[in-house]
Amino acid sequence: MGGLLTTDSVLTCPHGGQVSAIPSLGRVRLGNAPVVLATDTFLVSGCAFTPVVLHPCVLISWQAPATRSSSTAAAALTFDSVGFCLAADGAVQGSVLIHAADTAVEGL
Repeated sequence: MGGLLTTDSVLTCPHGGQVSAIPSLGRVRLGNAPVVLATDTFLVSGCAFTPVVLHPCVLISWQAPATRSSSTAAAALTFDSVGFCLAADGAVQGSVLIHAADTAVEGL
């Protein structure tokens, strides 16, 4: 399992849009940043995907969170997790690109 993803992790869509995580709990932290879960909300801004019609990435759907996690009932996300970028109509636009993740966990 790779490093855990937090709200400070750098994620982008394949078209350069920035992914922002909105954690639902935030009890488990790495430093000052909450660990993000597959059930949290992930929004994409600044996606430049414009084939014929404007069709940017707006949300992330996680398909392969961590298989072993005791942080909460929901699975934590790691550097190895697989997420798909979705357009507003639910069309899959590509996979999330994970550029940075943390490795040391601090819990309450």
